[in-house]
Amino acid sequence: GGALLFAHNEISGNGRPGTEVTVSIPQGSGVSVIAQKLKDAGVIRSAYLFRWYVGHKGATGKLQYGDFTLQTGGYSYDGLIAELSTYAKADSVRLTFPEGTTAIAIARKMEEAGLCSAEDFLKEANEGDFSAYTFWQYVPEDKDAPDRFMKCEGYLFPETYEFLKDDTVHNYVATFYAQFDAQITDAMYAKLKEQGMTLNELVTLASFVQEEAGNSQDSNVAQVFRNRLAEGSPYPRLQSNTSSHIQSDADNNYLWNWVAPYYGGWDSIPENILEAYDTYACTGLSAGPISNPGIAAIRAALDPQPDDEAKDAYFFVTDLKGNYYYARTLSEHNANCQTAADVNKTVG
Repeated sequence: GGALLFAHNEISGNGRPGTEVTVSIPQGSGVSVIAQKLKDAGVIRSAYLFRWYVGHKGATGKLQYGDFTLQTGGYSYDGLIAELSTYAKADSVRLTFPEGTTAIAIARKMEEAGLCSAEDFLKEANEGDFSAYTFWQYVPEDKDAPDRFMKCEGYLFPETYEFLKDDTVHNYVATFYAQFDAQITDAMYAKLKEQGMTLNELVTLASFVQEEAGNSQDSNVAQVFRNRLAEGSPYPRLQSNTSSHIQSDADNNYLWNWVAPYYGGWDSIPENILEAYDTYACTGLSAGPISNPGIAAIRAALDPQPDDEAKDAYFFVTDLKGNYYYARTLSEHNANCQTAADVNKTVG
């Protein structure tokens, strides 16, 4: 009886209004995050009850982000939903992050926009507590992934966002993570379990698919990589120039373009990091993702639907016109490389 009375009074807002407070709701926040922020600010007393009521009323999709001026106590839940369903005008910055953007590039863009320093963004993204999101429990801790470059790489979901000025660095990072969390469905987690694949392996593979394709060839490229990763594969290394020992500005190379500058030069890259990300040297996947892939690349990596030409392929090469050539054997691949080279001579 006491519990029912509490719930009735809480939902009805029976109580005196208290002091005025400002509650900042980051873009992309789910109802659980919103409920907890309201409880922490003293606006409601039960985050669980508020989550349940919002779901019961079908109002989950109505709640907005922004800075809301509220009071501690005195709100009915219906009144509170009405308040939170009105966009709170605030100074904001709108930024677009293309699929395949690296964590360092994202951090730099946040700094250039005047939101926070790149250093602070990366520190929070790598070291902050984001256990409120389901996916976070599947991201290996640093002690379990000593050869990984950055914990956050792969999980800062690329999208267009509006960030509130003068918000916290934690909330800026949470905006990316909340969006990533929303992409990975229960069905996808079930598929991962069925395949004996970890979320980190999926995102790492997807990052290579993103960098090598990021187009209509996503499934074909994903299948080639999965063929190489399969047990008994005659080619157990990815051998992708997108993360390799090749020191050339002409390549889109994670090690050369992002890892080396971070450490102050190629020769300063820790040996274990270099070995773990050089796909010509390491067997299987690299120690972590090499960019932040979009949902199409993630889905292709999880469940590729390849064309016949790529189903049993272990190799692919592209030409400057954007054509992809697939092969099962090294001799076939060498022939395809020559065909691509001949096409390239006609371009430009």
